[in-house]
Amino acid sequence: MEIRPTTDQDLDVFVDTLHAAFGRFPETPTEGGGVWWSALEMDRNLLAMTADGQPVGTAGAYSFELTLPGEILVPAAGVTAVGVLPSHRRQGVLSAMMRHQLTELRARGEFLSVLLASEALIYRRFGYGPATYTQRLTVPRHQAALALPRARGTADAPAPGSVELLRRAECGEILEAVYDRYRRAQPGALSRPHRWWASGAGQPPVSPAPRYVAVHRDADGVPDGYASYSVVELGTLTVDEIIATDDAVFTALARFALGHDLVAQVVFKHFPPEHPLRWQLADFRAGQVSDDTDWLWVRLLDVPRALTARGWFMDGELVLDVDDPLLGEHGRYLLTVRDGKADCVPTDREPDLSLDVSDLGSVYLGGTAPSTLVRAGHIRAHRPGAAILADALFRAERSPHCLHWF
Repeated sequence: MEIRPTTDQDLDVFVDTLHAAFGRFPETPTEGGGVWWSALEMDRNLLAMTADGQPVGTAGAYSFELTLPGEILVPAAGVTAVGVLPSHRRQGVLSAMMRHQLTELRARGEFLSVLLASEALIYRRFGYGPATYTQRLTVPRHQAALALPRARGTADAPAPGSVELLRRAECGEILEAVYDRYRRAQPGALSRPHRWWASGAGQPPVSPAPRYVAVHRDADGVPDGYASYSVVELGTLTVDEIIATDDAVFTALARFALGHDLVAQVVFKHFPPEHPLRWQLADFRAGQVSDDTDWLWVRLLDVPRALTARGWFMDGELVLDVDDPLLGEHGRYLLTVRDGKADCVPTDREPDLSLDVSDLGSVYLGGTAPSTLVRAGHIRAHRPGAAILADALFRAERSPHCLHWF
């Protein structure tokens, strides 16, 4: 078997092989674009080929920026389009592609890789760990009242400004600008490169699928938030996403959606698990949570570089013993944090925590407490208080969340 990089001439073969791996057929492009593969970077994709030249597997990667705790932007490879033909599964094709891809990413100088896992059982063995989470929030229209704000200056006080209703086709530049402003301050968020918006790649509101968009403007008329939504015949208003630069703007857009006439319920499709909106409802039980799931999975390719790249919010010192079975590596690192910056160097000191590289990926953005993984048996704590210290060290300034589909 040969694993080789692709070129632009391989696009049709790559797309057809991937769809066959999932038993699907490529959809027909919508007017103005809209197919997800229009954003593929063919110089970053791989094809697995049999000895007689037949394609049997695919793996791709996008060039993103990932926002780390501390509002730090770093490059991250967004792994995508991973598939093996049913006729060639359980023959080592997937493992060979993933190992090849990780080696190639390192050769490019990248130290972080991320993905969305189609199946949770697959990617932990390749060193990825779930790092952000999302859920669906459903609110019946007759229980949609928000509690009155208690005081000016609180998160539930009305945001100054106004809401304007537009169609998706009218506001592409606004969506792109607002999202870019949002993602730079949100840990766990990924960039949406311009070509995604220009080609309509991905899911709404990136794709040109018909949507109404409620755009929030501040007191000076500058857009600072939006909600993309649609209403189906059964009376459900579904919000694809709310993008807002602060909680007051989010609340204003949620109030707009919850106040829509002639709908039976409002569904927030991609809701941050720790968002305060449920507490703003007059009836706390009105917010019905479902589809609570993982979203962005993170993989560290260079432990010292990754740990020194993010921001930190308290001082401390930990010795981490990290195992990376897929790449056959094992390292012990002294992590020292002072004044928001970290130093991470190899050490022979006794470890405070022993963990798999996938578990380090889970705690890296601050969305998973190390103590949770200690209690789950994933991480081993070698001294009392090590897990509590790790919780405090790895926390982020706000819960990480990722909206981008890729």
